Amino acid sequence: MSTSLISLAFQKSKREKRPALLTYTVAGDNTKKKSLEILNSIANYADICEIGFPHNTPIADGGQIQTASYRAIKNGIKMRDIFEIVKKFKKNKNTKPIILMGYYNMIYQYGQNKFLKKCKQVGVNGLIIVDLPWPDNMQFAKKCKKNSINFVQLLSPTTSVERMKKIINNSHDMIYYISMLSTTGGRLKISPKNILKNYFRIKNMIKKKKKYLVIGFGITSKNISSFKISDGCVVGSEICKKISQSIKNKQNPVTNVSNMVKNLKRKLI
Repeated sequence: MSTSLISLAFQKSKREKRPALLTYTVAGDNTKKKSLEILNSIANYADICEIGFPHNTPIADGGQIQTASYRAIKNGIKMRDIFEIVKKFKKNKNTKPIILMGYYNMIYQYGQNKFLKKCKQVGVNGLIIVDLPWPDNMQFAKKCKKNSINFVQLLSPTTSVERMKKIINNSHDMIYYISMLSTTGGRLKISPKNILKNYFRIKNMIKKKKKYLVIGFGITSKNISSFKISDGCVVGSEICKKISQSIKNKQNPVTNVSNMVKNLKRKLI
């Protein structure tokens, strides 16, 4: 299998001696057109762009992402619109890897095989399915691999070592470590030092494998530089909050979010 775009993004940030910056925005927030514009502008600074499916009961997401999802749903965003956004984004010359993040129900409703075929067609590079844990995801992850799509496994502070080993063995190029027990956008309840202690315990387990481990949940402009030592950091809720504030203050979310992501990148260098 040729090196995935996701792996190449991590290799590039490693060469630049910094973690990869992963951003998360909700597809269609606050309109289809705006969400593509936001994506295009943050791709100048982000290494990997995660796009969330708007979902009416996003169980893992806190208030900021729920609000963003609600805005997108209210605007009538459908699965085909999400694919349309990815397709248009991928027409960029210096395109960045795209990871779709969402809930299994939407894929199930759409039809698994049809969904993966469409992902491959439009250029999706990875998938994070929050409510499809290992081992339930093994078959689906295999199908992803067949379609050259990275299935991103999740690990959390309560994952047992036994279970962790199995998940790591089954994972593709990137693994997502949930920093704390909370929904997205929660305030960091534990110190970055403790998060990193857990992080490096996992890092040691994947040492011999060419796999990258990113940290998400609770990462903001205020604390991101504490995680410089990681393979990658995911910022989502803070970006969604910035979009909300921009809309409320009748400002352009594209400029505001773009400046914010530029600043996040600066803090990782």
